[in-house]
Amino acid sequence: MSEGDLLELDIGPVAHGGHCVARHDGQVVFVRHALPGERVLARVTEGGAGSHYLRADAVEVLTASADRVPARCAHARPGGCGGCDFQHVDLAAQRALKAAVVSEQLHRLAGLDVRVLVEPVAGDHDGLGWRTRVRFAVDEGGRAGLRRYRSHEVEVLETCPIAHPAVLGSGVLERTWTGTAEVAVAASATGGGVVVAADGAPAGRVRLRETVGGRRWRVSGTGFWQVHPGAAETLVGAVRTALTPLPGEHLLDLYAGVGLFAGCLAADVGAGGLVDAVEHDSGAVRDARRNLHDLPQVRLHAARVDTWLSARPLPQCDLVVLDPPRSGAGRTVVDALTRLGARAVAYVACDPAALARDVGTFGGLGWRLSTLRAFDLFPMTHHVECVALLQPIS
Repeated sequence: MSEGDLLELDIGPVAHGGHCVARHDGQVVFVRHALPGERVLARVTEGGAGSHYLRADAVEVLTASADRVPARCAHARPGGCGGCDFQHVDLAAQRALKAAVVSEQLHRLAGLDVRVLVEPVAGDHDGLGWRTRVRFAVDEGGRAGLRRYRSHEVEVLETCPIAHPAVLGSGVLERTWTGTAEVAVAASATGGGVVVAADGAPAGRVRLRETVGGRRWRVSGTGFWQVHPGAAETLVGAVRTALTPLPGEHLLDLYAGVGLFAGCLAADVGAGGLVDAVEHDSGAVRDARRNLHDLPQVRLHAARVDTWLSARPLPQCDLVVLDPPRSGAGRTVVDALTRLGARAVAYVACDPAALARDVGTFGGLGWRLSTLRAFDLFPMTHHVECVALLQPIS
């Protein structure tokens, strides 16, 4: 067996990463462009007889799932663009697949059985036109597109159905980008500007303007902001509901970014409360200073979270917002958080495996997962965002 071989497979459950699991002569095969319960003809794309597992693309569907729909993008095909995983799946079924992945990761990595429901985001009806930030690759001819799955090859695009209209309106796909390797486009969700950056250099000093929680935000064009127009408001609401901050309480906002949670929750703790926001990225810190300058109860710390927590006597606090990168918070940070005296931690996670590992660490230190909400912030892809409430076992 080798790459390019065709296998007839019965498709099993969905797995983390945008593929489903099948078996061939006892060997695990991760299959893209398939659905649980289908029988497909799949072409091996990676691995061989001696590999621990194979990767494959479903190239012909022999028995189709009732959840299969025609892809809305011609590039979402075997060997094509790697930007979308689930263009061939009904939108409600996509959310059910993501829920199954979150539940499986929590069971396998944290030993918890949790019923998960992936919620749609306000304003999202068909799963298209939502991505306000896209990083396009450029081929040798100067044409922009996206990389193929697990490849450096560029799939040249004429359009992208999941890209926000303002991103497409920038003209990035019509231009020739000679001598450029990458073009990033960022658009405000509220019409507050578009930034085009070739190889990391924005054209001019445009700042994007956003509105969330009744506050205005300024974000550098190449800085981090949620890519779905409804994401920031949704996550702030979920964190606020989970933590229920009270006037006078002390809150830590860790991995604070441009200050979204610190700025929105400062009103809940009030003038008599305190918010410590910790962020390492220098660009995000500059934006956060501007975004939070009118809130005297907020203190901004330019530091790595693990360094900040270990460089001083542990600060006692009431609440924590934890929004780490995709790799998760890790044992050192989790251990420190369990010793702050906080009554609750709201964990915002973009990767269910990292979340499950950290939840397992919390559990081993005497904390429990009280609630979990999951949101479909990335339709047509396998990605899902979660907000978990963790509390000490009393």
